[in-house]
Amino acid sequence: MSSALRNIAIIAHVDHGKTTLVDQLFRQSGTFRDNQRVEERAMDSNDLEKERGITILAKPTSVVWNDLRINIVDTPGHADFGAEVERILSMVDGVILLVDSSEGAMPQTKFVTGKALGLGLKPIVVVNKIDRPDGRHVEVLDEVFDLFVALEADDEQLDFPVLYASGRNGYASSDPDAREGTLEPLFELIRDHVPSPGLDENAEFAMLATLLDRDNFLGRILTGRIESGKLEVGMPIKALDVNGKQIEAGRATKVFAYDGLDRVPVESAKAGDIVAIAGLTVATVSNTLCALEVSEPIAASEIDPPTLSMTFSVNDSPYAGREGDKVQSRVIRDRLEREAETNVAIRVTESAERDAFEVAGRGELQLGVLIENMRREGFELSISRPRVLFRDGPDGREEPYETVVVDVDDEFSGTVVDKMAQRKAELTDMRPSGGGKTRIIFSAPSRGLIGYHGEFLSDTRGTGIMNRLFEKYGPHKGKIEGRQNGVLISMEQGEAQAYALNAIEERGVLFVKPNEKLYEGMIIGENAKPQDMEVNPLKSKQLTNFRASGKDEGIRLTPPRRMTLEQAIAYIQNDELVEVTPQSIRLRKRYLDPHERKRHSRKNED
Repeated sequence: MSSALRNIAIIAHVDHGKTTLVDQLFRQSGTFRDNQRVEERAMDSNDLEKERGITILAKPTSVVWNDLRINIVDTPGHADFGAEVERILSMVDGVILLVDSSEGAMPQTKFVTGKALGLGLKPIVVVNKIDRPDGRHVEVLDEVFDLFVALEADDEQLDFPVLYASGRNGYASSDPDAREGTLEPLFELIRDHVPSPGLDENAEFAMLATLLDRDNFLGRILTGRIESGKLEVGMPIKALDVNGKQIEAGRATKVFAYDGLDRVPVESAKAGDIVAIAGLTVATVSNTLCALEVSEPIAASEIDPPTLSMTFSVNDSPYAGREGDKVQSRVIRDRLEREAETNVAIRVTESAERDAFEVAGRGELQLGVLIENMRREGFELSISRPRVLFRDGPDGREEPYETVVVDVDDEFSGTVVDKMAQRKAELTDMRPSGGGKTRIIFSAPSRGLIGYHGEFLSDTRGTGIMNRLFEKYGPHKGKIEGRQNGVLISMEQGEAQAYALNAIEERGVLFVKPNEKLYEGMIIGENAKPQDMEVNPLKSKQLTNFRASGKDEGIRLTPPRRMTLEQAIAYIQNDELVEVTPQSIRLRKRYLDPHERKRHSRKNED
């Protein structure tokens, strides 16, 4: 492996040209042929990442330019993956912030940029798509500077180098008017501005495990940067936890480096190299992999404790098995156990309910991503309302709290403070952050934040930015008001009729449209009143000598309210479920039979 080495992280909002720019780095470094089609696997390759505009999976890649090896690591940008971001950034010595010349720095880049600046990394700013006719590079640079100031960057970080680039056309320059050239200036800036790892190659081998993957043939594969010493294939190694306790011992049966998009086997690696190691069966993220002589672990940020739990159960609705092919509890259990093995932030346990599992994680987004992946793989599931994980403290019951940092336009600050107060949040800091914006910091019980993000975006007209980090376990805050409205529940099974929906629409907001398949106990709308109401959406027009059999052409219904998976999960109450299949997201009562619902309701009241 190359002696000259730079490790960098790349931060960019979706569609700002990250993948295109990295592909050009591959081509101009000779990693790929000019006519080779490059699959977008290194950066935001996952379908969900492209659709949601976030990075979910951290992915290392590598290029070699003039004998300089450059390892590039992509970084998740959402607070649900906060601990992973800190561990990933511990592998690098510099960051590139890529911003669109028209759109500028976007909210999704803010969280990880703050982490990078907090760790003392010196950024390189690349203004991409400089050839856009609506480009505004001067204002964009001002926005980036203001962002760094708001994130409390030091003077050295504020003195960042800037390049103007067109990833699509493969050039970068210090001149914003340049419209041709190569990426040579970017390669040179990485070489000159980003420090080499500068780690001790002669010490005993030690590496912090940062990412965990699984291979069907090799088993667990742990990725990280070697912090000291050298590693050779077949070398005896052990794993230490954050307290220095030995987890297991074994051998490095395989060592992989990154070459372009591929993981390639190597015989040896040394301090500073980012590698993947196979051979251990128990070691996990935040463990130190090291030589047998090492006794002190590398300092690591602990994995954030799960604060939220949902019940994943077998779909038992009347339409179960019609849209998916993975419906048995055994298949669901195997899939969840595989997820827990590679995603260390998720914990799976058997539920007291039949054919059900408790899945705990760091937040609604993290668990929502898992559910969405499973439905795309053909699973059918019933999902409960999220609930926080309580614990017993010295003074009684405790619940998880989060530090919530909100950046909003000044005009919306009052609304946000009021809504957060309703959720039992305490305001800890509030100050102007420049540009007509206010930064507000809360200490809030996680329980009160369930389902709030969508409302927050509506209240701030999509301009607000909210970052959440686990803070502590603290005293239970008492009752927090939930949904104010009841729901409209179908009394029958069959296809919805326009005639019936037209009458029901007067009662509230519909979630379904005519001809949609419904079943007894399914939630078809929101009642305008606090109580639940059972309705008959299958009722058709009575035919008489005076009434012709029409097709209800004259009926004009308001388009139904459709919910995303996250919206549906946040909407339901404790006595309700979300039915998730590859084709549908339905809301339903936990007990479909009305008599059973009443019996359980009385039992809960008692």
